Amino acid sequence: MSDLGRVLRLDARRTALLVAVPVLTLVGTAAAGLSLHSTVPYWDNAVVALVDAVRLAGPVGAALAAWTAVRERPLDYLRDLTARSPATGALFDLLLLSAAAMVSYVTVTAMVVAVTLAQGGAGQLHIVGVASGAGSLILHVVAGYLAGRAVPHRATAALVLVAASLWAALRVPGTSWWTLLPPAAFDEIALFTTLRPRVLAGQVVWTAGLTAALVLGYVLRVTRRLWLVLPLLAALAATAVATLDLRGSGGTVVPVRAEQVCREWPLTVCVHPALREALPVLTAAATPLAARLAGTPGAFTRVEQLPAWKPVTVAGGVATVHLDEGLSPGYATRAVRQISRSLRDVHACAASPGSPDRYRSLVDAWLLGEELPEVPDARAAHAFASWSEARRRAWFRLNFDAYRACALGPANFRRDASPGVSKRAKRAATDANAKPRRQLRAPRG
Repeated sequence: MSDLGRVLRLDARRTALLVAVPVLTLVGTAAAGLSLHSTVPYWDNAVVALVDAVRLAGPVGAALAAWTAVRERPLDYLRDLTARSPATGALFDLLLLSAAAMVSYVTVTAMVVAVTLAQGGAGQLHIVGVASGAGSLILHVVAGYLAGRAVPHRATAALVLVAASLWAALRVPGTSWWTLLPPAAFDEIALFTTLRPRVLAGQVVWTAGLTAALVLGYVLRVTRRLWLVLPLLAALAATAVATLDLRGSGGTVVPVRAEQVCREWPLTVCVHPALREALPVLTAAATPLAARLAGTPGAFTRVEQLPAWKPVTVAGGVATVHLDEGLSPGYATRAVRQISRSLRDVHACAASPGSPDRYRSLVDAWLLGEELPEVPDARAAHAFASWSEARRRAWFRLNFDAYRACALGPANFRRDASPGVSKRAKRAATDANAKPRRQLRAPRG
């Protein structure tokens, strides 16, 4: 009975393993925070943040588990004094270590969810993605602990840490299918796309199968019970099938339709729900450009954000933009520049020499509300700078085709080419003055 009491007290001391909870929580929170800092509030990127947390916390958890196995291995003889299975103690250790890892993972998940909710996250949270991260963390713990049991040496924990860190770090997202093996290496998920559910489900099966295979293999080795061979083979088969499925998954993301949010005045501006905070700034930046383009073929009254794979255009009163970099500084300026560039006839401009493009830059600066640049033709620059806003808009309506084709030249900026003193207006004024004189002379005849 005294020996049994010593074994029970030894098992009770396994609660000291919960010291791993704050360590894993701190490491996981730091990794997830770095991922969330540079992303828009998008639930798919919340899953990516959790995966990044596991990629950093997983090796730490594996090293702590290996250290625990090495430290407790010399006391295994106490368990042999009881009638319990020789695998019971190790399984109990794995249960406690896995529970500690899950407490830290749940804490990190709660932090990520709270931050995404506070920012008004768009899309929906992939529960299967959360499960994939949890399974990957447990797999690290199991693999690290069993490595410590197999090689009970003080250096084992350090070797496990290095090996797990290399497995997580030496993979570049999107370079090969094997980077999808947990812990997966994901890029930041762009708006109008979502994580492929097939990939997340395959990762859950892969981690569950490999974890079960490791545990069953250890129990089979310790207990010599042959009936465990069948579930072991089933676990290995599930892992193999999941590996093949991940290999043929066809990528990590798929396009998804998002119901955009809009602001109706003074322009209708619509963006992805994750970027709703951009509406006031984007509206303020696009309104002056829309006013200057009014009355031309490039006029627009609506601005829409498009996915990155669709071209930016201005057609039918709708201007489209990309906001691929989220709300990083200068996003509104970049958006209106996209609209300005989309007015260009690419083929006509490619066939034009370089100098007409300099005149176009003069007009571009006015359209974007920027300071007029210096151009070699100082006369044209001085003339354009001296015109009023109304005169510039009237001139632009007359010369829009030349602007679009990058065909602006010195002749377009002459006084007689401006709408205020055109040749047609001069001829009309001359005719108006001459006509009364002829009418006065007619009665004398």
